[in-house]
Amino acid sequence: PSPPTHEQEALRELAASGSVDGIYLAYMKKNDPRIEMMKSLSIPFIVHGRSWGVETDYPFLDVDNETAFNDATSLLLQLGHRNIALMNGPEGYDFTFRRHRGVEAALAAQGYALNPANVSHSVMNDEAGFSIMERLLSQADRPTAVICASTALALGAVRSLNLRALKPGKDISIIAHDDVLPLLKPVNFSVPLTTTRSSLREAGSRIAERLIEQIKTGKADKSEELWKAELVVRGSTGPAHL
Repeated sequence: PSPPTHEQEALRELAASGSVDGIYLAYMKKNDPRIEMMKSLSIPFIVHGRSWGVETDYPFLDVDNETAFNDATSLLLQLGHRNIALMNGPEGYDFTFRRHRGVEAALAAQGYALNPANVSHSVMNDEAGFSIMERLLSQADRPTAVICASTALALGAVRSLNLRALKPGKDISIIAHDDVLPLLKPVNFSVPLTTTRSSLREAGSRIAERLIEQIKTGKADKSEELWKAELVVRGSTGPAHL
C-alpha cells in the first residue's frame, strides 16, 4: 500500500482532475486522515467502514464489528470456554481494533481477560490461519476456542486441526467472520462453521447506490449506516473440555 501522504495526494489529484464523479474510501485505519481531507474537497464521497478517533460526521456504511465479535465471544463463554484465541486481521485497521475490543469486552464482563499470547494479527488467508493455529496448538496452555477474522483464516486453522486429527466443535471450537464469499461457504467446511455473517457484496452494492445518488442529485449524503452481523451457529462450536 502507498504511504498515507501519497494516497491523499492521489485523491486530491483525482478530485481536481474532473476524471471521476465520486470517491469511496475503504480499508479505514484509526485516526484516518483521508476523511478530513475528503470533507474539504468538492466531490461526493462515502466511507466503507469507520475511523476510530475521527468524529462520525461523514457518510459511511460499516458492519458493527465490535458487537459481532462480542456476540461470538459471549457464545463461547456460554459454552464454558475461558481460554479463547483471536486470529485478527492486519494491525492498525479500524475493523481489527473494534473486533479486538468486542472480544475483550465480552470476556471482561464475565471477569476474564484475553491472553496476549492468544492474539495474532496477519493477512487474512489460508496460509496465515494454518501457521497461527500451529503455534496456538503448540502452546502448553492451548486455547479451547479460536475466533477468526475471516473464513480464509479459518480454512487454514481447520487444516492444522486435521493434521492432528482434532475435530472442530469437539476438540476445539472455531468461529469466523463470514463476508459471504461465493467460493468459501461455511456450510462446506468439513464441520460446518459457526460464523458472524455480513455480506460484503450487499455492502458494496449499497455503497455504490448511495454514491451514485449523491452524484445524480448533487446533494450531500450524511447518512450513517451501521449493519448488524448475524451470528449463525453451526457444528464448529461446542462445549469446552475443562
